Amino acid sequence: MKLSELYWHRITPLHLLLWPLSIIYGCYLTLKKLCYWLDILPSVKLSVPVIVIDSISVDDGGKTPFLISLINCLLKNGYRPGIITCSAYDNPGLPAEITPTTNPNSVGGKTFLLAQRCRETCPVWAGSDRVAVANALLDSNPTCNIILCNDGMQFYRLERNLEIAVADFNGQSFGNGLLLPAGPLRTPTQHLKKIDFIVTNGMQSDYIDTSKWVKTYKILLVNETAYNVLNPKIRCSITDFKNKRLHIITDEENARWCFDVIQKSGLTAEIHTFSDNHQFLENDIQAADTEVILMPEENALQCKHFAKDTLWALSKEAWISDELQAIILKKLSKTLN
Repeated sequence: MKLSELYWHRITPLHLLLWPLSIIYGCYLTLKKLCYWLDILPSVKLSVPVIVIDSISVDDGGKTPFLISLINCLLKNGYRPGIITCSAYDNPGLPAEITPTTNPNSVGGKTFLLAQRCRETCPVWAGSDRVAVANALLDSNPTCNIILCNDGMQFYRLERNLEIAVADFNGQSFGNGLLLPAGPLRTPTQHLKKIDFIVTNGMQSDYIDTSKWVKTYKILLVNETAYNVLNPKIRCSITDFKNKRLHIITDEENARWCFDVIQKSGLTAEIHTFSDNHQFLENDIQAADTEVILMPEENALQCKHFAKDTLWALSKEAWISDELQAIILKKLSKTLN
């Protein structure tokens, strides 16, 4: 278990000292939401529907693969989506399009992953002001008819038609059950009863009470295949690496997930872990006497411009039930009528 997980899952004297700050943070979020609801603070309504998708905690919780699957669902049903996000580390605040040629170290692994996966069908833009980013995207892509906001559950200035919260019962989504900074939660759990949809993955723990939530829908995260970074058309099952000299390179955020994958797949591998948000260099993925270097997709794509044919990306896909797809599309159609 990495250091952050040890922190989020415990209650120590430090957490008790930070607990009053968590209370203040929760009150601030509630007051902020109330001010926008009462029109004390002005909000902005875009010319197209907006879906906000966010994790309830500091952890991704499967939000990124779910977002990609949702995009595919929307495309199949005639929508032309665009993605906005606020995760560009070095962006000075101005809206900017994220493309496969963007420096991955300047925007973050997940944002660059979205640009790689969606580059042909869905523009990805980033910046500090989500309203400005959305307007810039729409100006540059006039055929776009729906915006997906890849975070911003607490950014109430941008009006939304649908709000989807993602919770990971396997990960650190709930931790010790406290709000930031004493715990990992980014939103009070009582707010979850007013969310349009909640999607979860993993088995629910007994200590997590979801009785007051809106109806939840399960998604299944699948990680059974990998592709060659230099030639993405070459794909194989990760079990094909069983008899290979295998090295797995990851950041801390994905370390536990990688460990679980090799355990379930029966692989034998050396695991090399770097810190969260590590900017990978060519020397980081040099391993002597190895046939395959396997990395989580978001990390592997950061190494694309200096990768060799031994580098493979381990992808994470989200399976969305037909029921969830249907109810999202139904709600969207109502907003357009």
